[in-house]
Amino acid sequence: MPADLIHLVRHGEVFNPQGILYGRIPGYHLSELGVKMAASAAASLAGRDITALYASPLQRAQESAAPWAADFGLPIVTEDRIIEPWNKFEGKKFEFGPGVLLRPRVWPWVVNPTKPSWGEPFVSVEARMLAAVGDAWSKADGGEVVMVSHQMPIVMVARSVKNMKLYHDPRKRRCNLSSITTLKREGDRFVEVNYQDPAKDLLAASVDFGAV
Repeated sequence: MPADLIHLVRHGEVFNPQGILYGRIPGYHLSELGVKMAASAAASLAGRDITALYASPLQRAQESAAPWAADFGLPIVTEDRIIEPWNKFEGKKFEFGPGVLLRPRVWPWVVNPTKPSWGEPFVSVEARMLAAVGDAWSKADGGEVVMVSHQMPIVMVARSVKNMKLYHDPRKRRCNLSSITTLKREGDRFVEVNYQDPAKDLLAASVDFGAV
């Protein structure tokens, strides 16, 4: 029996004192605040019929999935397709925006922001995310499925199911730390049915920098 709902959960705050774009670099774990955020996300769906739990292989996603595993008694299934996109700016201190004009060396990387030319194409992220979501939905034993992923992959799904252009301003994404974007299957497609910020009381004290 397919899942009733798919919950796409973003990880909590990451310990990143250097303020770099960490992307897929290993070893970036949750901060103390991030652990609290992840717990808040899991607690927000307490009592729900969560039947399966997936997480990106990156440490911050695995740690953010841990409260779900503990609260709902589920194993964490590592799903490679919901990982952070690769990015040429990994390991560097960089902010997308006008400041790029001051760095001629990276101009070739940002020549096509609609693809984008600096990293994994939006269409690639969309395709692998939707494939993973579809498989999780079809393999479920009913109930609801949680998939702990990252900001850009979740945004790609949210924009795709709304038939929005995948190209967007990274600074204006609607996908806060430990947020939950919920999908439901209608006919042959998924639709977004809810978005919530269970860790909203902690966001003001958080630092959300390092995603790609």
